[in-house]
Amino acid sequence: MQQNQISMATPVTLPCGQVVKNRIVKAAMEENMADKQLQPDHALYALYRYWAHGGAGMIITGNVMIDATAMTGPGGVVMPLEGDLKAFEKWAAVIKSGGAKAIMQLNHPGRQMPREIGEVAWAPSDVPLSLGRYTKRFAKPQPMSCEQIHQITHQFAQAARRAKEAGFDGVQIHAAHGYLLSQFLSPLANRREDEWGGSLKNRARLLLNIVCQVRAYCGNHFIVMVKLNTADFQRGGFTAQEATEVAQWLAGLNVDVVELSGGNYESPAMQGTAQEGFAVSRRDAYFADVAKQISEQADVPLMTTGGIVRQETVQQVLDNGCTFAGIASALAFTPDLMRKWQQKPDYAGIKPECDWQDKTLASLVKMAKVRRQLRRLGNDLTTMHNPTGFWSLFLDILHRRKMTMVYKAYISAKIKETIAPMQPEVTRCVSSPVVSDVASRDL
Repeated sequence: MQQNQISMATPVTLPCGQVVKNRIVKAAMEENMADKQLQPDHALYALYRYWAHGGAGMIITGNVMIDATAMTGPGGVVMPLEGDLKAFEKWAAVIKSGGAKAIMQLNHPGRQMPREIGEVAWAPSDVPLSLGRYTKRFAKPQPMSCEQIHQITHQFAQAARRAKEAGFDGVQIHAAHGYLLSQFLSPLANRREDEWGGSLKNRARLLLNIVCQVRAYCGNHFIVMVKLNTADFQRGGFTAQEATEVAQWLAGLNVDVVELSGGNYESPAMQGTAQEGFAVSRRDAYFADVAKQISEQADVPLMTTGGIVRQETVQQVLDNGCTFAGIASALAFTPDLMRKWQQKPDYAGIKPECDWQDKTLASLVKMAKVRRQLRRLGNDLTTMHNPTGFWSLFLDILHRRKMTMVYKAYISAKIKETIAPMQPEVTRCVSSPVVSDVASRDL
């Protein structure tokens, strides 16, 4: 979809009919700031209040998980499939308080789940991550059954329905960065020989099914977005040509926006670096060149995110055929970046840097710097211009340990809630003291 001679202040009407006030989108970042019930609370409300009044046309939340046993990390928000939605209703109201559209990002980690979570990592195939000495930090993946795949489709659709009930304007289905749906798309992670693997059409089947069900549950006026890799940036992985084909299929399903990114934990192109032999084409707006190629073939509104810190880069992205420019890390350092551009058009935002030789560790440091800023904003503290890498990583490790304990306490309580109603039934059904003792040990 070619869009020339437009500015970032130009409103746009999406295919679903909703009008977005401008072309700037606050893209998703993983916050790990949920409360003890894995729901948003005052820290997330305070954080999003900064962005709500920062001038963006749409605000996409960080990961909201569709399953409490499948987490990208401790401290993640989980959308419950039943029960009270007051915390999410308040979150949506905060996001929309400045006129932005509130979009909830829905995700499942697949094999990219930390071992510390203590749950089974379900994936398309039993292909583990290859991260050298860091591989052991992730759970060993187990291949999903067809029944489980259908259940995942249902969970995404139900989570979208609940997001709509809570007042969100739309959802973004995360099919990038090496998470579950991205794993299904990638021939490196998906070695299946059934209807969910092999050809691109089979590998994309889960994503397309989810999009169809979300639209069916949420209606035609609800914003449905997809985050898609332009490539895995790995030999034998998902390619730009395949991304173009998938974008064309998504256009046929009336998806409102396809956000283009790239990479995964093994090759973090989304942070501007990739595996040896691969490289992003630009130092900013990492995927803008590929986005231009895709825009010429796929009739769907596009958005690209990655390394954007300048207003002139935003204009380049729009001139290259994208409908939206997504900004993430720069808004962790400068949450009112768009306001600053209005006062000083040549103002340059900040993005996290780390020149450590170990690329995996450097990637962790960059994420730790971002999360440190997010936590400061959530505590109503000012951000830091140049946080140190070592101290940011150390604080992030401490925070993860704390949130891991919170998560395990939550899971333990849920298990007790499930078992407690069963105990009287077991007692009534048992007549022999010997059997009763065995039953008690089993429980």
